[in-house]
Amino acid sequence: MRFLKWMMTIVVLLLAACQPATVAKNGQPALVPVGPPPKPKIALVLGGGAARGFAHIGVIRTLEQEKVPIDMVVGTSVGSLIGAIYAADQNSFNLEWTAFQLEKDDIFDFGVMNAVTGLGLAKGDKLEEWVKGHVKTANIENMKVPFAAVATDLNWGNKVVLDKGSVAKAVRASSAIPGVFQPVQHQGKFLVDGGVVDNIPISVAKAKGADIVIAVDISHNIGNPNITNLVGVTLQATSIMFALNVEHSKKDADVLITPAVGDVGMLDFTQKKRCMQAGIEATQKAMPGIRKVIDNWVAAHTVYGLPAPPAP
Repeated sequence: MRFLKWMMTIVVLLLAACQPATVAKNGQPALVPVGPPPKPKIALVLGGGAARGFAHIGVIRTLEQEKVPIDMVVGTSVGSLIGAIYAADQNSFNLEWTAFQLEKDDIFDFGVMNAVTGLGLAKGDKLEEWVKGHVKTANIENMKVPFAAVATDLNWGNKVVLDKGSVAKAVRASSAIPGVFQPVQHQGKFLVDGGVVDNIPISVAKAKGADIVIAVDISHNIGNPNITNLVGVTLQATSIMFALNVEHSKKDADVLITPAVGDVGMLDFTQKKRCMQAGIEATQKAMPGIRKVIDNWVAAHTVYGLPAPPAP
């Protein structure tokens, strides 16, 4: 039964491709689309990369200006932070205004005792409180756009998808860079940065029903000749790890956007505007490809039939 249904769909699509909907051939009525054109579910997947994440703002602003609908947001690390701000409000102007208030000291609560007695140089409390104060939606279930943050189960090395519960806790867990931030106890698990296992969680978006995935990679160029302290060592080791798993996962994106932020340091919060502009330019360059992917999906999923006979 399923095979016959599949064969009938193929025949209808072939007929539609060979016979324009507005022109009749051989005196026979042409096929026409049945109902309104279908709309794909488009997911935006935002990768990790610390301060480079301001490029995500430019990507979202451009997609909004180009009227590309974002039906789902999935993010890892800083991608979860920017994604949460947007998913809660679905307004790129407010996203830019909120994100640009973020400074390094709002995230990193370093302390000597943390390093001596804790499991990371920074607790992560500051980041969680910042999210609570700037993202007005407390729970992921109430986001305007469906949202998920990706973290890693430190005990077992599994990918953990955080798609319900506290927004602030999910972002904190997804952003808990090992060695820099202390792991987060959340939902019965010991969680660290999602980039450890999947820095661009395309597979998560597809598992959640996305028809088209637009992914943003800000991990390009991991070279850093200026490592001078323990934080630099930890961040560089993490960057290498993230970049390696990105090489594997990015191939599954329908469209991959790569803003030119490879020379921006992971903790360089002075380059916000430049990173955002890089996101704008990369997305503008990608727009023909995005349009083509959407058009191809619509064409492949449009159902055609014969027009209704004229009224007597």
